[in-house]
Amino acid sequence: MKILITGGAGFIGSHVVDACIGAGHEVAVVDNLTTGKKENLNPQAKFYGIDIRDKQNLTQVVSEFSPEVINHHAAQIDVRKSVEDPIYNAEVNELGTLNLLEAAVRSKVRKVIFASTGGAIYGEISKKSGADENHPQEPISPYAVTKRTAELYLHAYRINYGLNYAVLRYGNVYGPRQDPLGEAGVIAIFCGKLLKGEPPTVYGDGNQLRDYLYVGDAAAANLLLLEKGNNRIYNIGTGKGTTVNELFNFLKDIMKFGKEVIYAPPRAGELFRSVLNCKKIRRELGWKAKTGIKKGLKLTLAWYRPS
Repeated sequence: MKILITGGAGFIGSHVVDACIGAGHEVAVVDNLTTGKKENLNPQAKFYGIDIRDKQNLTQVVSEFSPEVINHHAAQIDVRKSVEDPIYNAEVNELGTLNLLEAAVRSKVRKVIFASTGGAIYGEISKKSGADENHPQEPISPYAVTKRTAELYLHAYRINYGLNYAVLRYGNVYGPRQDPLGEAGVIAIFCGKLLKGEPPTVYGDGNQLRDYLYVGDAAAANLLLLEKGNNRIYNIGTGKGTTVNELFNFLKDIMKFGKEVIYAPPRAGELFRSVLNCKKIRRELGWKAKTGIKKGLKLTLAWYRPS
């Protein structure tokens, strides 16, 4: 089938592109390369270097390519930047998404798959079993607010226009191609620092708990939702929490790193405990994360190490 993937030169989006092309689909990528990189682009994908905030050109591209499915990964993803500049965050994550939905309706797209966040949308998660999809949504960052808003727009467009959707609420996705100098992703940042022999900085006491998901498992979930899971919201994670201190110690052991972390005060808008319950997608679609944290870290480090 024909699939248009926004953010397809980015970290997660480029892996989704590769998975779709590997499965035999025809893919086009929309990416303004603000954080995406040309070297991440699959040469078999058609590339449109436009911004999702550019309604006229976006509408034209969707009409020209005429996809059956749109997979929407383009976003402002930095929690801290969303706190500092909530208006820019909303322009990209809300208005950009609305431009895409309008173009999808106009071009009779069958389905939109949307990359949301489980790592931020639920707020603090006290349940040991993790937050399921019915957990109260209590976003504390503008980033998470705009992701939840986009989910509600998808529901409205389903009711008003018959546009099918599927939502993936990701845990903390990591893996190859995540920028160690970039705006988000503690594992990428740690890998970059340790490979340079520098101790990483941990904000807070390091006991923050996260659900870390290897990017290959995230791409597999996207592939599954092309044909299944219409008008459903799914948590996409491992269901297991790992602290930032544990992460550092795993990497320290793998790399035989001799220095300790530097602790700094916690930052605004960040959660202490965020773990997902992912039983719904396993029950309904048979998906589960296959890559454990230690294996995923080794795969990630192998990519970051200079050849």
